[in-house]
Amino acid sequence: MNKCYFSGTMKAIRLLCFCSMILAVLVQPVSSSSCLASIAPQLRKDCHPDPGAFEASCLARNCCWSPLKTLEIPWCFEKVDLCSVVPDSERIDCHPDPGANEEACVSRGCQWCASDNTTAPFCFYNSREEATCSTRYPIQKRIDCHPHPGASQEGCETKGCFWCPTTIANVPWCFYPADGPYGYVMKDAPQKTALGWRLTLIKRDSISLFGNDISPVVMDVEFHTEDRLRFKVYDPNNKRFEVPLDIESSSNLSLDPNYDVEFVDNTVLQFKVMRKQTRTVLWETTFGGLIFSNQYIQMMTSVPSTSVYGFGEHEHPSFKHDMNFVRYGMFSRDQSPTAFSNLYGVHPFYMCIENDFNAHGVLLLNSNAQDVTLSPFPSLTFRTIGGILDFYMFLGPTPENVIQQYTEAIGRPYIPPYWSLGFQLSRWGYNSLDVLKKTVERLKQYDIPHDVQYGDIDQMEHHLDFTYDKASFAGLPEYIKELKNDGIHYVIILDPFVTKDEPLGTYKPYELGEDLGIWINNSDGFTPAIGKAWPPGDSVYPDYTNPQTAEWLTQMCIEYKNTIDFDGIWINMNEPANFLNGQQSGCEENNLNYPPYVPDITGGLLAERTLCPNSKTFLGYHYDTHSLFGWSQAKLTFYACQNATGNRAFVLSCSTFAGSGKYTGHWLGDNFSRWKDMHMSIIGMLEFNLFGIPYVGADICGFNEETTYELCLRWMQLGAFYPFSRNHNAIGNKEQDPGAFGEEFATISRSALRIRYLLLPYLYTLFYQSHVSGSTVVRGLMHEFTSDPETQDIDRAFLWGPALMITPVLEEGARSVSVYFPEASWFDFYTGGQVSPSWQKKSVEVPAPLDIIPLFIRGGYILPTQLPARTTELSRMNPFSLIIALDERGEASGSLFWDDGDSIDSVEKDEYFYVEYQFSNRALNATVVKNGYRGIASLVYGTVQILGFTSKPNVIFVNGDTVPASRIQYHSNGKITLWISAPLFQDLSISFEN
Repeated sequence: MNKCYFSGTMKAIRLLCFCSMILAVLVQPVSSSSCLASIAPQLRKDCHPDPGAFEASCLARNCCWSPLKTLEIPWCFEKVDLCSVVPDSERIDCHPDPGANEEACVSRGCQWCASDNTTAPFCFYNSREEATCSTRYPIQKRIDCHPHPGASQEGCETKGCFWCPTTIANVPWCFYPADGPYGYVMKDAPQKTALGWRLTLIKRDSISLFGNDISPVVMDVEFHTEDRLRFKVYDPNNKRFEVPLDIESSSNLSLDPNYDVEFVDNTVLQFKVMRKQTRTVLWETTFGGLIFSNQYIQMMTSVPSTSVYGFGEHEHPSFKHDMNFVRYGMFSRDQSPTAFSNLYGVHPFYMCIENDFNAHGVLLLNSNAQDVTLSPFPSLTFRTIGGILDFYMFLGPTPENVIQQYTEAIGRPYIPPYWSLGFQLSRWGYNSLDVLKKTVERLKQYDIPHDVQYGDIDQMEHHLDFTYDKASFAGLPEYIKELKNDGIHYVIILDPFVTKDEPLGTYKPYELGEDLGIWINNSDGFTPAIGKAWPPGDSVYPDYTNPQTAEWLTQMCIEYKNTIDFDGIWINMNEPANFLNGQQSGCEENNLNYPPYVPDITGGLLAERTLCPNSKTFLGYHYDTHSLFGWSQAKLTFYACQNATGNRAFVLSCSTFAGSGKYTGHWLGDNFSRWKDMHMSIIGMLEFNLFGIPYVGADICGFNEETTYELCLRWMQLGAFYPFSRNHNAIGNKEQDPGAFGEEFATISRSALRIRYLLLPYLYTLFYQSHVSGSTVVRGLMHEFTSDPETQDIDRAFLWGPALMITPVLEEGARSVSVYFPEASWFDFYTGGQVSPSWQKKSVEVPAPLDIIPLFIRGGYILPTQLPARTTELSRMNPFSLIIALDERGEASGSLFWDDGDSIDSVEKDEYFYVEYQFSNRALNATVVKNGYRGIASLVYGTVQILGFTSKPNVIFVNGDTVPASRIQYHSNGKITLWISAPLFQDLSISFEN
């Protein structure tokens, strides 16, 4: 809830409320449904002139509430019927082009009033001034010249910008003129460099938006690969912070890139990137102008379509972004997911699908607080308050190509341990070992798959890292060994804060860290920055950019492993979080702590719930490195975990940055037990696959608030298809593990999880492909059916790889789900029957009773499977099977990656098995490509299913031997099932002959 503190005059109240209300200003329409959404400001009659106006009190007076980006106009005003106020003769047509209707009219910010006078426009501007203004300055082209609160006409015009009020939500009133004073021009002709071009730019006018402008600046344009372009703008005379992520360029100087670049030096420098084959303009800085000052850097570009995805981490209602002046702040923050707010991670990366269905992506490699505005031109405006502009463009041309090229640059995702693909259980609030034991035991009684158990902070002693509560959890070390004997792995939690106030000689993590000097320091660079968090007393924060911290973390993990036999590490609250706003002593009044411009971040304060920006890390000021805390911690934790366990690391991080997927997975934060959060989790999962972090999922059944039977059951079905599948909830809430709701719930949950375990070989192979080629694991339908525009908006269904479509129920009480089937052969997972070809390129209502999540296999693909079991330790010993779904040509292909599931760098050491499957001409051939895993010798194929077989064969041969009729089953829906026994490590051939 937005909070306001009231005192003084009405104007003062509005000012005090402004900061906490600004998010609402940007995203909320008029609250009362009977109010006109487009009442001109000059027609507003104040309905609450007395002090204390806020939304509830306004609506209680039966008035309209609509905050604006100015404090001089009433936010609470009387209802006005413009149909009667504005006579027909004074109406100025807002929709002179054909096709006017009420929806289109209101979307333009105009008023719709039908009239008996057919010569009068039904769609008209709210005022003559607005008509003149909107005609001269089209709304869709406006670039905000006053992105911070408190815009006024005088202040706007002083900045050399235009002022034009409008009633359309979020549209800038103060905006840059096309020929305005901002921007840079080339000082000299571009200079050729080893990798491309270098331009020296000088500022063209003395007007400054926030002061301390830098001139000259240099722009380097580098041709990295045929499909990757870098353009970097920086101060040549002063070193500024740059993200220490090494992205190598090609050494091939004879590149034939798939892009062209163009520089035009008119009134301002215009930089353009075009796709060579189609001449589509991917990046063009035609208007708005570059701004490069010490603490405010801005660049605007047009984009070739409105199909834009990415930018994170945020929660928003659709995978495809709304381009109507939506602004996203990016600055890592510890808070439960809230619509449009900056959340735990920072990912300044987007992908755009062009109008001809090619795709490209762009990364701004900058870790400072920043925001981006998406405008309907369409265009993007990037603003950051530090560092440099360091853009990387990836040419695709398919969405999968874009992500492969992106992860090639920032680092390929790691392959998680096989056991971490199993079902995981956690809770903040077991509160005792007895409760934990009872929870685990009931899952075992219901035979529910269970591979991983977590310990949250309630298992610590006084919330101290590297401890456990020897009273409430007495016997925990011994119990963990019991779990491991039963095939269940254990994950510990580590928070980023270390208490400094334990008695001397009793808490080694602090004393060793003090000896090594690893803490984040105050601005003096010597005294540790002190905050408060869960542990008693004051806390200090390890600086994970300091090389000495690796020694500290590794030693503590190895020593703790001797007490608690953990297998993985969950790093939480690493934004980093703080229960204070800044240090205990507060933040000094300076431009680092209180910069002239604060991006559109929650609270509007850089130090909110974290450390002061002028704190010092090994790499520099926290002002620059704040959003890199989780990224730097993940890398060190990855190696510490490997050193402690001797096995492949499992790291799960709350805060992430570009490149984090090389070392960690991510869960989507402290979500809520609400139906909409299920939908949001799909969007988040799709986005993090774009960000190169495919091991991702949400807390199943929700973390905050109480869940319900149906919500939790449907979420267990959806969560069975998260790459990271964990049920987790908060202290004080009722139990929500799949054994807590009784036998029916447990049976349905077990069924969904067994499907997951059946498909784990396919999922594991997808992670291998992600690791070696950068492919997504979970992907939107648009990745596979890019030329079908219907798929660009789909975010209530998703794919595992190219072959399996998951269509969960996301609405309470629903017993069917609307499924869009792109143009392909599709097969029902449960029956193997082919979906009617008449359903292709249509949305069809598919039955989804309470015990079913609809699943469909795409023709043309072969899925390796394995009989499920209660743990992956057991399932990995079971026979393999193949599901072969034929396309319209009677063909299919697939592959299987396999190793021991737990060793370090098995791919890099060639200690793995890989086989490719091809079905064509009524025959399957399995060809072993790599046979480097010794354990493969004990594994066999047990079952082969072929879906979509058009005619029954007379005889079937396996490796030349006839299959007895007793080992063949023909189904009326075109499915054939074979029972065979053939070693996995050898080539396999199966032929079907008439």
